[in-house]
Amino acid sequence: MATSGGRIARLNPENLHGTPGYHHVTVVEAGRTAYLAGQCPVGEGGAVVGQGDLDAQVEQVAANALKALEAVGARPQDVVRSVIYVASPRQAVLAETWGRLRRSVIGEAFTTASTLLGVAQLGFEGQLVEVDLTAALPE
Repeated sequence: MATSGGRIARLNPENLHGTPGYHHVTVVEAGRTAYLAGQCPVGEGGAVVGQGDLDAQVEQVAANALKALEAVGARPQDVVRSVIYVASPRQAVLAETWGRLRRSVIGEAFTTASTLLGVAQLGFEGQLVEVDLTAALPE
């Protein structure tokens, strides 16, 4: 199955397993690319939002990522690669985080080539989630 938005094409080859919403391959026609730093659940005041609250942290990460995308004229559907880091060894927590991100204001960003990782610890004390995005910038 392939989907195309002109300069960005996403596909799942027939001989690969199905996915829960992302595509195995994303192809981008030549152009400008933005590489966002890992977006953390840090509010404008510089403190981690929602200590111990995955919902609150996902919402803050999504809001921060949307602001970063908008700063370069991009939208969630312009994202061509995502990596999601979750401070948990439990698959159920990773799946829950994936679902929450897919339902967030940047949900369309996760229809592209994606990786979901459980990690031992993230950079800020109490941080539970971080999202790393790459976007193909509109011309």
